[in-house]
Amino acid sequence: MSHQSELIATDIDAYLDQHEHKELLRFITCGSVDDGKSTLIGRLLYDSKMIYEDQLASLQEDSKVHGTTGGDFDPALLTDGLKAEREQGITIDVAYRYFSTAKRKFIIADTPGHEQYTRNMATGASTADLAIILVDARHGIMTQTRRHSFIASLLGIKHVLVAINKMDLVEFSEAVFNQISQDYQDFAARLDIPDLHFMPISALLGDNVVDPTKNMPWYHGRTLMNFLETVYIGSDRNLEDFRFPVQYVNRPHLDFRGYCGTIGSGIIRKGEDILVLPSRKTSTVKEIVTCDGSPEEAFAPQAITITLEDEIDISRGDVIVRPGNLPRVNDRFDAMVVWMADEAMVPGKTYVFKQTTNSVTGSISTLRYVVDVNTLHRSEAPVLNLNEIGRCTVRLNEPIPYDGYRRNRTTGAFIIIDRISNVTVGAGMIQDRASAADRHDHWDDEPHEDSLQGQLSNVTTEERNSRFGQQPSTLLLTGLAGAGKTTLSYALERHLFDQGRACAVLDGQNLRLGISRDLGFSAEDRSENLRRSVEVAKLLNNAGMICIVGLVAPSASVRRRAAAALGEDRCLVVHLSAPVEVCRERDKDGQYALADKGEIANFPGVSAPYEQPENPDLVLPTHELSVAQCVDQLVELLEARGII
Repeated sequence: MSHQSELIATDIDAYLDQHEHKELLRFITCGSVDDGKSTLIGRLLYDSKMIYEDQLASLQEDSKVHGTTGGDFDPALLTDGLKAEREQGITIDVAYRYFSTAKRKFIIADTPGHEQYTRNMATGASTADLAIILVDARHGIMTQTRRHSFIASLLGIKHVLVAINKMDLVEFSEAVFNQISQDYQDFAARLDIPDLHFMPISALLGDNVVDPTKNMPWYHGRTLMNFLETVYIGSDRNLEDFRFPVQYVNRPHLDFRGYCGTIGSGIIRKGEDILVLPSRKTSTVKEIVTCDGSPEEAFAPQAITITLEDEIDISRGDVIVRPGNLPRVNDRFDAMVVWMADEAMVPGKTYVFKQTTNSVTGSISTLRYVVDVNTLHRSEAPVLNLNEIGRCTVRLNEPIPYDGYRRNRTTGAFIIIDRISNVTVGAGMIQDRASAADRHDHWDDEPHEDSLQGQLSNVTTEERNSRFGQQPSTLLLTGLAGAGKTTLSYALERHLFDQGRACAVLDGQNLRLGISRDLGFSAEDRSENLRRSVEVAKLLNNAGMICIVGLVAPSASVRRRAAAALGEDRCLVVHLSAPVEVCRERDKDGQYALADKGEIANFPGVSAPYEQPENPDLVLPTHELSVAQCVDQLVELLEARGII
């Protein structure tokens, strides 16, 4: 066979050793119906001489009966093995094929294109490193193209190759290729696909599959086979966070107790300290046992047995980690769920959730929204139907250790099983960030302990006012992103400091790098960010300082709550009124552009409202005034109110 090592004929032992250590690439072919997925795989194997002669002869006979090429050899029949698939000329089930070249080993998953078999596509994509998304050059981007692209992004597939197929039917037009590539890029800009490539091919004729095409002299890129052999996947695996779900406790005799399983991520070495979840018992790795002996270290995705120095209670479903690198442990989390059952998902119904080797009962308490795969817009829905994708809040009957799916596929994924039929009805990917809907509004919270009480300083407010020559207060600078809040905050701080005043700035980005690093940008999260800022500002005011807070703070009602919490006599609201067009021009980080594409959600002025203050203490048109003029007006305001 071509692409094979010459060692196979001269030194079979050396060949087998070389073959064992080749890197494995798992990839899927997906896309809309009749885009040529099965044909591409058949052509790939045929042109690379990876089909046995008797198999090839059988396929040539079948092509006369079931083929779609007028009696000529039909490569699609190599993977479409079901009778219904050959009769209808479609792919129904996921077909896996294995082959290898001198550089790599490959496992291909040929996934179906029909909407009703979307669940089969998600199954094939769950273990893939790379997705080849086929597009028919005659039809361009279809609904299933978008759906499969969204699922590939959702499942964390970092490498995507858009193979624009059937170029022979559009006369190998460069303009068609460029237009489809641009259309796909416009759609994919809202997805998380870090490594995206485009390639024109003809799977039926073999153009650009294994050998370079002569029909498209305008294309100077790689062939499909060359791309598969060279795409870099070495950095895709998580080797930082050690996660070892225990699958089986091996106790063959009195002198041996080992814990068997497959390393989900990370590296483990003999002599390292470990911690077991959920019991939080600790020990030290005594030995690592594999089929090849007892290595000093092991790494994902090896199947190993670990023995420990101490006798501690560990059972199937527990997870062994490092003490200084722990996953989250909770009975509630947010997840993106792909529903795979004909019977709709109903919030509140009890299911079995299987995550790693652990099975726990629980329910989907809330269906937050369903995603439209065409527009990626979110809409409310009472249930999740077959092949629909939605964001859900999951509540389990006991806590489990987990990571966000994008960080760790093993501990971040789960399947949902019907308790009566034992059928898998859904698959979920745990989100890194908690649901905003689950966030509690803390403005009116009371302390958890009734015995807590505020403590009074030995330094009085009058003494501080006399020392600093000022009245403590907070200036809330609010406006759209790019209005100049950060610039003016620090310019005012510099001016006041030079006058001998005691002041400090609470800048929005600095807050999100610190006390608000767990918050997103939803309305609820912005409210909580302002609440935390107010609490810090109160402490600074109580210390006699002037506090300058620069936040977007888009909600008028939340700003009113902030003023009430600070005290009306201590809070001044300043509106920076630069219009959104000016703010866009000032935007050096490209936030507005990302918001336009949908990559930044809930962005005030683009995808979320900004409510201008009705009666601010001062309005600064920062698009008309210089920084110095704005600072002068702020100082005049402080003087007029008797603060300085």
